[in-house]
Amino acid sequence: MKDPIVEEIRQAREAHAKQFNYDLDAICEDLRKPEKTSGHPMVSLSPKRVTRKKKAS
Repeated sequence: MKDPIVEEIRQAREAHAKQFNYDLDAICEDLRKPEKTSGHPMVSLSPKRVTRKKKAS
């Protein structure tokens, strides 16, 4: 069973990606534009280091 809301979102995402010739950098830059022009403060957190746990032998 297809969800009409999910299908609508997928169509919108496809149309947006097609505008930028599926260039991920261009798509992301376009999605960031409202952040820059919103006037709201933006928070950028530095990535956290992921440590792997050692396997118990």
